[in-house]
Amino acid sequence: MTRRRRVRPDEEALWRKVADQTERLHAHKPLSPEDFVETPPPATPRTPMTFEAIRVPQITPRPEPATRIDMAPAVADQVHGSTVQMDKKSFAQMKRGKLRPEAKLDLHGMTLDRAHPALTRFILSAHAQGKRLVLVVTGKGKDRDEGGPIPVRLGVLRHQVPQWLSVPPLSTAVLQVSAAHNRHGGGGAYYVYLRKRR
Repeated sequence: MTRRRRVRPDEEALWRKVADQTERLHAHKPLSPEDFVETPPPATPRTPMTFEAIRVPQITPRPEPATRIDMAPAVADQVHGSTVQMDKKSFAQMKRGKLRPEAKLDLHGMTLDRAHPALTRFILSAHAQGKRLVLVVTGKGKDRDEGGPIPVRLGVLRHQVPQWLSVPPLSTAVLQVSAAHNRHGGGGAYYVYLRKRR
């Protein structure tokens, strides 16, 4: 139990001097130095802890997800899900591999910083020459994920090329992007159908 110390006469004289110069908030109650001394709350008797008083909540582990969650949609879903902008008959022939590409760009072995300018030059020059259907070969990609904290996407170029084709300056020349038929490279290549020159 904590013992309270007595107020010394010089402390009480100082208190009276301060109290005489201030206005009281509650005029009905006189103030004293003891009103401002902190008193500890009364100790409550402790009850001995028993094992019956402790309840451990039942914890059930969260099940692991069955499939891997990827925030970005797959490349095939992006290209396949795009609406057909070109003539439907020509689109069907292109998907069956019946249309022959007029030019081809092979990006195998290129890094992203080399592939992007090469693709831009190729598409814009093909469009300037009046070509309509070109083939861009990206390859299917190698599995380079080494288990680090940031996952590495399989086929970086295969994933990036449709995105480059959908933004300026290439989007002004491109009418349709589609996965190539097996005879022209299958999942590792894209048909790029260009707009007519004006």
